Amino acid sequence: MGWAAGVLMFWALYLIFIAAPTEAQMGDVQRIFYFHVPCWWVAFGGFFVVAGASAVYLWTGRPGADHLALASAEVGVLFCTLGLVTGPIWARPIWGVWWTWDPRLTMALILWAIYVAYLMLRAFGGESDAVARYAAVLGIVGIVDIPVIHYAVRLLQGIHPAVITTREGGSGLTDPTMRATLYVASVAMLLLGGWLVVLRVRTERLAAEVAALRREVEEGVG
Repeated sequence: MGWAAGVLMFWALYLIFIAAPTEAQMGDVQRIFYFHVPCWWVAFGGFFVVAGASAVYLWTGRPGADHLALASAEVGVLFCTLGLVTGPIWARPIWGVWWTWDPRLTMALILWAIYVAYLMLRAFGGESDAVARYAAVLGIVGIVDIPVIHYAVRLLQGIHPAVITTREGGSGLTDPTMRATLYVASVAMLLLGGWLVVLRVRTERLAAEVAALRREVEEGVG
């Protein structure tokens, strides 16, 4: 998965900076769109995995599901942060401001805060099952914000553009090369996110095994 993500990432960079045409109104700054949107898709996917794995953990109590939820939350927050950073970089030359309290931007910031709170609870709440279960509930509740973010552009009057699907229907990307660039960049970013989750799950599993061995040694000495 790591090698595939690397190869596709190089292909995506070629498409973004060489093959894709320059947008007529926004110019070259629009190219950050090909990073910005895939980052949000990876973040949303990661948070949905958090919710699913958390539900499994609450139902079965399997540590593996909890490890998957924690790893996906970390990767989701990482890409959510990248989305929040690349957005203002794109917005400043287009809107004239780094940030505006547009409905979609506000709800995206709330989503980031929810899962940062999840990570803080896991980091500072201790290693008890109760903390893991409280975090699992938070991880499930948090995804309610994602549909709100998706429909905020259509239902609420904001300035954030609906690029993939316009308010009037259809796609905002009429150029086939632009669409292909977005698809390749998205697959590359999704593979990168999935690879990072796999690595974090392995790390959590090893950490749990080391902790179990340490407890056995301590009990044996005692």
